[in-house]
This record gives sequence, C-alpha cells and structure tokens, in this order.
Amino acid sequence: MAVPSWLTVCSTLMARKSSLSPENQDSPASSSTSGSSSDNPSSTETSLNSETSLQSIGSLYSLPSVASLQLHSTPQENLSPINFRLISSVELNSGAIQALHLAGKCLYTGTSGNQIQALDKLNLALVSTLGNPNPCGKHHGAVKSLAIDGDSLFIAFQDSKIRVFSLTSPKQKPITSLPTIKDRLIRFIWPQNYVQIRRHRKRLWISHADAVSAIAINPGFLYSVSWDKTLKIWRLSDYKCLESLKAHDDAINAVTVSKEGFIYTGSADKRIKVWTKRNGAKRHELVATLERHKSAINALALSSDGSVLYSGSGDRSILVWEREDSAQYMSVAGALRGHKRAILSLVVGSVDLTVGSVMVFSGSADRTVRVWRRGADGRHICLAVLDGHHGPVRALVAGFQGGLDHGLGSWFVYSGCGRGEVRVWEVSGSNSEETELL
Repeated sequence: MAVPSWLTVCSTLMARKSSLSPENQDSPASSSTSGSSSDNPSSTETSLNSETSLQSIGSLYSLPSVASLQLHSTPQENLSPINFRLISSVELNSGAIQALHLAGKCLYTGTSGNQIQALDKLNLALVSTLGNPNPCGKHHGAVKSLAIDGDSLFIAFQDSKIRVFSLTSPKQKPITSLPTIKDRLIRFIWPQNYVQIRRHRKRLWISHADAVSAIAINPGFLYSVSWDKTLKIWRLSDYKCLESLKAHDDAINAVTVSKEGFIYTGSADKRIKVWTKRNGAKRHELVATLERHKSAINALALSSDGSVLYSGSGDRSILVWEREDSAQYMSVAGALRGHKRAILSLVVGSVDLTVGSVMVFSGSADRTVRVWRRGADGRHICLAVLDGHHGPVRALVAGFQGGLDHGLGSWFVYSGCGRGEVRVWEVSGSNSEETELL
C-alpha cells in the first residue's frame, strides 16, 4: 500500500488553509453578538479594527441575494444635480457623539461622556449645557438617544434609565426619571410585578435591566428599547409604564413608530419585528418579523406615510422595505450599497411619495455620510458622499429650509462621530415638491 510522503501531506494542508483564508472568501464574515457594538465606544473601536480587511474588498456587494435599487447614472443622466458644502464643525470634549436632535433653533447633542449640550443649529456655538442628571455627580454612562415632546426632553442613558428635562426651566435639571418613584412604589410590594433577569436577581418589570439604546415618541406615548431585549411603552401624561414586551432574542438597537401606531424594532438578532395593538386589545402583539439582514441591525428610519422602511446593518447594506399586504405588511424591495463598513445611523426626509421624491441620509463606520434620493418609481441614486469625519458616524439628523415655492431649498444635515465631532452640511438642489422632516 502506497503511503503519501510527509511533504505531500503538508503541502495539501497548506493549500487548504490558503483557500480558507479571509482574503480568498467571497464575502466578509458577519456576526451578531449580544449587545450593540455600534453603540458601545470601546466595542466599536474593536469592531473597526476587526473590519480593516473590508478595505480590500469594499467593492464587493453585501447581501447579493437582495436586488439593488440603485441607479448608477452618469453625471449627464443625473437630472437633479446636487451641491453640498461643509458649513461648520465643532469638536466636543465630552466623548463620542451618540445622539442628535433638532428642536427650534438648537441642536441637542448627547455624548458617551454623560453630557447634553444645546448648540446653535447654524454655527454650532454652545448655547447651554444641561445640568448634571445626578446631583451627586455619579456618572450614568453614555447618552444613547434623545427625543423631544413639547417642552420636555427625554434622554436615554446607558445606566438603564430615561431622564426627563424641562427645556423651559432656567436650571434645566431633570424633573423626573422613568420609571418614576410613584410607579415603583405602587408596584414593588406585589411579587407578580417582578421578573427574573439573572439567576439570583429579580427586577420590577417596569424597569429596564440594561442600557436603553433608543427611544421614540408618538403622540401621547414614549417607546423605549434596551439591550435587555425588551420594548416598553410609557404614557406621557403621567409617565406611567403601560407595557413591557420581550421583543427579541438579542439586544435591541433601534425603534421607530408610524403615525398609525405600528412599532418597528431592530435587534442584534438580525431581525426587525413589527408590533401593533389591534382594536379592542389590551396589549401590543407581534404582527410580522422581517428577516433578510446578515448582521446586527443598528438603525431604522420610516417614511412619513409609513409605507417605506429603511434598515441599516453591520452587513454594510441598507435594506428598503415596502408595505405589501400579501407579505405580512412589509416585504423587502431591494438594497442600497456603497458604504464600506457598518451602517450606524439613518434619517429620512420625504415628500408625498405619489408625486415627489424621498431623501435618505445614512451614516457609517466608514466615516462617511451618503445622500440618497428615491424617485417616484422606487429607484434610488446616491447623490453625494460627505466625508471628513475622523470616526464612525453614529448620529444623524436633517432639516429642510427655504424656497419651497420656487422649487429651491437646502437640506441641513447634522452628523456626529465617535471622536466627538459635530458637522453641519448644506445639501442643495432643485426640488419642486414640499418637503417634510421625519
């Protein structure tokens, strides 16, 4: 019997090892770990280091099974030329920019260093700094998300709390936190109000057990999601927690709500889930699960009429979902590709979809912001790439201003990165339709 030589065996093994190396893979490996690497500064830096190999394969499309919705037009074919310029930038010394929110003449910023600052929305000059949420000076961790309802500013923190500030108070100190002391006192006596969060630890079901990663507001209600895998619904009139749903199998990173009351949650388990309360029902229930992403979902954005949903993931793709009754409310229409690293933030500004276009802005760990336009036929084109940030673009917000009657106007796009820098861009072009910020 012939026995292969030692050299022959070694050469065969080396050839197999070479064929399995990352450089020879058809697509980059994607993973979904518990927690949100896009929201945790230390884990994001680790993620960026681990993704350096993507630079060499940036031209490869993610999710090849999903059809592209992009129009790859030449400048001559692009009938809507666009101009953009950097208006101003400022670097804050309180950590990575985690959240941005526009209200009136101010841009509110939340950082990983537990700071909330109001900046002038045009020149980014400091207007005010909100008081320390803890009078004892204890650090609450990163600010994860911001939302405003009337004169109240809601801030989600990494310490599992949601704190409420009054924007009209001269001291600008928190007026309460969620859950409220009253809500906790009413419930703490009864054993049925506790849920098991660890082997030897229980907690009131009205309290989050991990970082509150995102919040959203629909008239009368606040919606919060957490790395503890739950979705909670709060009544704004008295700040009472009405429901808590075990929504996902992994950390939840994003939430958005339609005017009709449909709630969309995106998780590190690679799924988007749709929730609603049917007529006469006491609780929200799951009506659809959307599964096409290959990595953790980091961002969600919804069109004004609720018919189009955009989702951004660690697989470098933006999936476009459209309402379709035959496909359990939403089905994937296609993908937008171009970013070289994970999608971390999304904003949609739209007009009437029957006659106009939709503007979509995406921020990525590749340190760029992309400007997309959706036409009436559902096809998209990338109009611009805004670069210059020195870290991953974690937060985005946009507003439209001026010239609607003459078909001229500008989008002002605010981007915040992991190095503490905030930038404001002006993006202008011809658009004769009335535009609304989401």
